[in-house]
Amino acid sequence: MMDYHVNIFWSEEDQGYIADIPDLKGCSAFGLTPEEALHEVQIAKKAWIEAALSEDLPIPPPCYRPIIYQVGS
Repeated sequence: MMDYHVNIFWSEEDQGYIADIPDLKGCSAFGLTPEEALHEVQIAKKAWIEAALSEDLPIPPPCYRPIIYQVGS
């Protein structure tokens, strides 16, 4: 399975952490801790890719790179 960038952030509205994968539209998960959110988004990533494969939809390659990693490149 390809490695994708994962964002994890606190959601005041949800009172927990949200993890999302920008390259996979709509792929996100919730957790009470950052670790739980990361674990849940890994499950969501697997399901997202399996669903795309079953529908013969393209799976985007990992390409999202936060601006902080682009500075100085």
